[in-house]
Amino acid sequence: MRSFITTIVALICLMHFPVTGFAQDYGDVLGQTRVNTITTAVPFLMIAPDARAGALGDAGVSSTPDINSMHWNPAKYAFMDQDMGIAVSYTPWLRTLVPDINLSYLSGYRKLDDLQTIAFSLKYFTLGDVNFTDEVGNYMGTVRPNEFALDVAYARLLGDHISGAIAARFIYSDLTQGQMAGGMETQAGISMAADVSAYYTRELEWDTRTHFAAGVNISNMGNKITYTDDINADFIPINLRIGPSLTFEIDDFNQISLMVDFNKLLVPTPPIYARDPETGSVMFDENGDFMIESGRDPNRSVVAGMLGSFNDAPGGFSEELNEITISAGAEYWYDKQFALRAGYFHEHESKGNRKYFTLGVGLKYNIFGLDFAYLVPVAQRSPLENVLRFSLTFDFDALRAER
Repeated sequence: MRSFITTIVALICLMHFPVTGFAQDYGDVLGQTRVNTITTAVPFLMIAPDARAGALGDAGVSSTPDINSMHWNPAKYAFMDQDMGIAVSYTPWLRTLVPDINLSYLSGYRKLDDLQTIAFSLKYFTLGDVNFTDEVGNYMGTVRPNEFALDVAYARLLGDHISGAIAARFIYSDLTQGQMAGGMETQAGISMAADVSAYYTRELEWDTRTHFAAGVNISNMGNKITYTDDINADFIPINLRIGPSLTFEIDDFNQISLMVDFNKLLVPTPPIYARDPETGSVMFDENGDFMIESGRDPNRSVVAGMLGSFNDAPGGFSEELNEITISAGAEYWYDKQFALRAGYFHEHESKGNRKYFTLGVGLKYNIFGLDFAYLVPVAQRSPLENVLRFSLTFDFDALRAER
């Protein structure tokens, strides 16, 4: 049993883990590295929802188009070969900490013609059952905090080798389900966001038939979110994802793809606050605000936060580079029916220190495709260990061909 405030803190920590790892104040030190992680609201938006990309080290902005392209780069839908498809994915999340946190994902698309494609997705995240108590331990009930995001996208070919897409997203986050906190009534957080993406691909004139691709996606550009009327709103995880890939068609049966993604959150970096040299407590200015020793005030508008995210780190340019996460993946297909995948995800020690390998397999038979992914953390005893993703895809073109 936990008091309400303790419960909310625990929920926020769990929610932030996928984005920030072990969130710590800038004053904490990891070895000789100062830790200054970036935290946002609704970090579930950044969790890789499908097993294919989950097996590729969370890389997917320039991979070959698939049904789950909404999360990675909606512009890839314009290059889909089939007219229609749908996929469902399921991920038991952080099972070493909590037994009933789950991420479910539904996605699909429909080509309107040779140039235009529409797509949708629904991402649902539940934190399981949480028992609430008051400050003296009296039972206040059991709630099931949950969040979801509903997306729609429009993708269009802009030429023989390039496409673009826009996506709209409705975000709903109900972490407290109306419970009172410090005499204040809480509410579900709601936000609207948009993605803008592009995808480029062409065949290279090499001895082996080779396809080069590159993608860029600026996702979750939207208003801040809040759970009360009296607390400052928090940024949602506005993110820049960019990267290239190469696909080698060795022969009619064997194909290998290599890819890498670079990600950067386009939200303010926490500053270093001035502290009293004797007590170590944070100092306040004449307006009652925290005094900033280095960095910039994080309480900015969404546009100012995005533009300023490239030069607001207290540690300067080197810290800005540390905020970039790297995802690298390799995929092998045999006869377009069996796939082996592997990847690696790297995050700097000062920004969350997530480092893990990923492994996976894929099977495709007639109208069905089945993908599995397994996460192997580099550090011993990580909350991310034993994360296993499942995805099931349906190819409606193949279904019509069988009839």
